[in-house]
Amino acid sequence: MAPRPRSARWLANRFDVSSRTIERDLSALQQSGVPIWAEPGRTGGFCLDTQHTLAPLGFTVDEALTVMVGLSALATSPFRDSATSALRKVVAVTDDRSLRETADLAARIHLLGDEKPTRAPSGLASALRSGQVLRISYTDRDGGATERDVEPMGFVGKGDNWYLIAWCRLRDGLRAFRGDRIVQAEALIERPPRRTLRAEDLGIIEGQLRAVGPGRNMP
Repeated sequence: MAPRPRSARWLANRFDVSSRTIERDLSALQQSGVPIWAEPGRTGGFCLDTQHTLAPLGFTVDEALTVMVGLSALATSPFRDSATSALRKVVAVTDDRSLRETADLAARIHLLGDEKPTRAPSGLASALRSGQVLRISYTDRDGGATERDVEPMGFVGKGDNWYLIAWCRLRDGLRAFRGDRIVQAEALIERPPRRTLRAEDLGIIEGQLRAVGPGRNMP
């Protein structure tokens, strides 16, 4: 085990938050797979199992800051829960000196978005990975509500808005569904063959698509 277990109260004072916040975040880290253990007793507290954790990451301060900014930019995306979990893991394995310097710089950076940020329902990101058909309740720009089964093919992000690109079985064609207009999304059991998504099929007139993966273009 790592030396000197720290109590929730000590951690709360260290990071200037409440003990309840510390306990909530530690619980989330444990559920995401970070091996945090609670030592009972008067001198007990929380600690990391050094035999099952990564060594401190070799990030420079600039690299760590870039990761923090990038993950924070996903707050309104379908990947927000995973981004939050990933950021907690990065923080957990970053050395204290680099973390303090990174946090100080991050406090000087802000993201300007809509007054009321839109959020896509949770679960959309996993549907893309699993390849399952989604049954969505969708409200179009005119307020019309429909329920339809779609085959997830990809995502496009623009500002605070994220669009699910999917094959719509109701319309028998490729469609883009704005995340905040998807009222509900239910993953079905069916996993159809994955369809090919090409940039030219999206028919984007303004702007330019940028691939997320290193050295990859949209197939």
